[in-house]
Amino acid sequence: MTIDPANLPLDQILEGDCIQLLAGLPERSVDLIFADPPYNLQLAQELWRPDMSRVDAVDEPWDRFSGFAEYDQFTRQWLTACRRVLKDTGTIWVIGSYHNIYRVGSILMDLGFWLLNDIVWLKTNPMPNFRGVRFTNAHETLLWAQKVKGARYTFNYQAMKALNEGLQMRSDWSLPLCTGKERLRVNGVKAHATQKPEALLYRVILASSSPGDVILDPFFGTGTTGAVAKRLGRRWIGIEQRADYVEVARERIAAVASSPPGEGLALAPPRRGRPRIPFGRLLEHGLLTPGQELFFGKQSSIVATVLADGTLRCNELTGSIHQVGSALQGAPCNGWEHWYVVDATSGERVALDQLREQLYAAGYPRAPAGGRSDT
Repeated sequence: MTIDPANLPLDQILEGDCIQLLAGLPERSVDLIFADPPYNLQLAQELWRPDMSRVDAVDEPWDRFSGFAEYDQFTRQWLTACRRVLKDTGTIWVIGSYHNIYRVGSILMDLGFWLLNDIVWLKTNPMPNFRGVRFTNAHETLLWAQKVKGARYTFNYQAMKALNEGLQMRSDWSLPLCTGKERLRVNGVKAHATQKPEALLYRVILASSSPGDVILDPFFGTGTTGAVAKRLGRRWIGIEQRADYVEVARERIAAVASSPPGEGLALAPPRRGRPRIPFGRLLEHGLLTPGQELFFGKQSSIVATVLADGTLRCNELTGSIHQVGSALQGAPCNGWEHWYVVDATSGERVALDQLREQLYAAGYPRAPAGGRSDT
């Protein structure tokens, strides 16, 4: 199957084997890949709860392999095919459990992908270990890798920070399993044994793509990637070999309302590229006063005094907010995020960055195009 590069099968599900269908897509045509491949669980026996009800585990033919050699060969084939269609600036996410993720990670690296992060999805409602012979499996791992080491890739850092109530998004994500109304069922039975929660895909897609980007999912299942991509204004391509999954996914995605283009899909302006505001401007505009105390951290007892020229004095140290902070922690420091001031109204400590945002919101500074960014 060969597809005209000018006519990618956008917002469509391709039914069939992913390795064969990926070969028909043009090179360097997709921006982001999310892959939820078979985990190769290799369950040796059925699982039963204490009340003698059978656990609905993964026992589908698509998760059966004769051994590690066959699974590794399959993994190398689909990852190679994905690498070919991924843009040089693109990234790939692969999710797995302890059964397969270490083998997948090794093959990713062998194929030349450069690992950016491993994310631990901490399940807030994991399935218990009914036999009591191991620790409860309460997490899965996502590997995030770029195709070309050092290439510019999309990471919406500020969006993830905003999603996390102003704190840096960490690599441990506490999210529940897919349950309740979100869990798709056909005639009362789970449509898919390993349906992923939309909250998980929301983070992945928001973090590593932009509106209009093309997202590929080679193991589409019941279409979680497509549903979230549609909500966030991304284009998507799904590949799935099971006809019953395809039918469920099409109905599901058709029912999702597309986000209207424009304001709703916009992210907060990135810090890079914004004109620089010197710390001293906070003094000039009355947001700080000479002699005021700053705290190095929200709970820290380390105090510095603001001097009239916009420098800080902390014991024997004198310098900019960045220089003094760097000396205190023995590492590079963004003083805007590390120094706090007591808010006169609430009495709580707020980061200097919040004061700087007040100047940006007021339209200051009116810098020329190409002005220096200030992070």
